[in-house]
Amino acid sequence: MDFPTELGILTCLMIFAASLWIPQIVGQANLKPEDLPDGAPDGFVRIANPHLMPPWIGRAHRAHLNLLEQAFPFAVLVLIIDRMDGFTALTYWTAIAFFWLRIAHAVGMITGVALMPLRPLIFTAGWLCCLIMAYSVFAAA
Repeated sequence: MDFPTELGILTCLMIFAASLWIPQIVGQANLKPEDLPDGAPDGFVRIANPHLMPPWIGRAHRAHLNLLEQAFPFAVLVLIIDRMDGFTALTYWTAIAFFWLRIAHAVGMITGVALMPLRPLIFTAGWLCCLIMAYSVFAAA
């Protein structure tokens, strides 16, 4: 059975999306009582003011949400194209670009390296990848 690259990329993207909660949870779990004015955080209680946490923890949470915002539509489009047997060189390269854009976006956001305007440009490039996949759906029809 031939396994298209687009589905392999989608599988890797979903593993990444399913794992991107880890940096935030590790960051929160490693907070020390002196890091917060109210003492040690309870593992089952959300910290009332996320601005009291180190900034990278909040950025990790937002990176995860940003990935989910784009991964779901992208995944649906890839699955529609697969159903239509419409994979092309364009969908191949778009899937690869989307995956690496999402990795760069998450790493850049969590580390704080991808500042304005780089981070929004990466996000916008991911959106363009979704539009290219949507075009490919209609082109395969």
